[in-house]
Amino acid sequence: MRVAIDTRKLRDFGIGTYVRNLVQQLSSIDANTEYLLLCRPTDKQWPIPLGNNFRTIAQRSPNYSLREQFSLPLTLKRMGVELFHAPHYVLPALTPCRSIVTIHDCIHLRFPQYLPSSFAYTYAKTQIWTAIRRSNRILTVSESSKQDILHFFDVDEDKITVIHNAIDDRLRISPSEEAMVRVRERYQLPSRFLMYSGNVKPHKNLERLIEAFKLIHDDGDKELGLLITGSEVSKYATLRRAIHRYRLHKHVRFLGYQSTETLSALYRLADVFVFPSLYEGFGLPPLEALACGTPVVASNVSSLPEVLGNAALLVDPYSPQSIRQGIRSILDNKSLRADLRKKGLARARLFSWEQSIRRVLKIYNEVISNG
Repeated sequence: MRVAIDTRKLRDFGIGTYVRNLVQQLSSIDANTEYLLLCRPTDKQWPIPLGNNFRTIAQRSPNYSLREQFSLPLTLKRMGVELFHAPHYVLPALTPCRSIVTIHDCIHLRFPQYLPSSFAYTYAKTQIWTAIRRSNRILTVSESSKQDILHFFDVDEDKITVIHNAIDDRLRISPSEEAMVRVRERYQLPSRFLMYSGNVKPHKNLERLIEAFKLIHDDGDKELGLLITGSEVSKYATLRRAIHRYRLHKHVRFLGYQSTETLSALYRLADVFVFPSLYEGFGLPPLEALACGTPVVASNVSSLPEVLGNAALLVDPYSPQSIRQGIRSILDNKSLRADLRKKGLARARLFSWEQSIRRVLKIYNEVISNG
């Protein structure tokens, strides 16, 4: 069996995590299938060693371009590919072989106001519709996302399989005390702080988090800090303005992207992990925080209740007061913190990349054998 996987989003924040774990787990569990990784020219050398049955093939076509609609099918045909896996919603209409697409969410359809133009909305809806119609199977990462797909598109429910994302196993291992001290000193972290990790796009709802943080400072908790890792704040002027409007610039820190090892320490050093997102296909960062034993406050919408269960404190993301109250409840209640830590560690153990990718491999075989 010859399978091609589009890995051009390897370096992306969310889908990149999916792509990396998909490929690395397949390399660990499957030595028989021949895999062709369609990648950017700069990624011809994979970040970690893979099995001898893996080969990278450079693709110069950018994501979301007209060029990829023709260049990818030509590569698949030239290489005699039997199955193509598109790990996001773009599947070229001319794909010459059987195909699987992973649709992580329908955020562009749920929140079109966050797109740059009406053309972007039309493009996204058309591409998702084409992928749904053209593919042999659809994978998605939560029941919530599956219901969104069924809401927006006329598709047979049996064509969609939910396979959850999971946690990098490195996050489950506690760093040494020396490593924790180094991270605290390197970033000059306050003795107590809240943490958010992820990008800072509008649907992540960080302006309301900033407002909730201001309310906590108004309570008299002036020493508490807020640490935000992920995208650079410079991309979103409204977030900068909110911080300065509330005079919180001395208390809010933006660290940008961090390595898995540094994140592992930061999660464990944080007093509370806060994730007030308005929409998530899965919501990996709060699950990572649970795996590190950190109590979590998260939104009570979208996929987050499904993923986090009763292991996190769920709040109304549209209400800064609700976010504030969730944070306060954890900060002020030692027994609640201990209970959430215990439940969080148990919840995180339910998610495994190896188990998830074994299910993906099973679907690869099903699609090929039914051909």
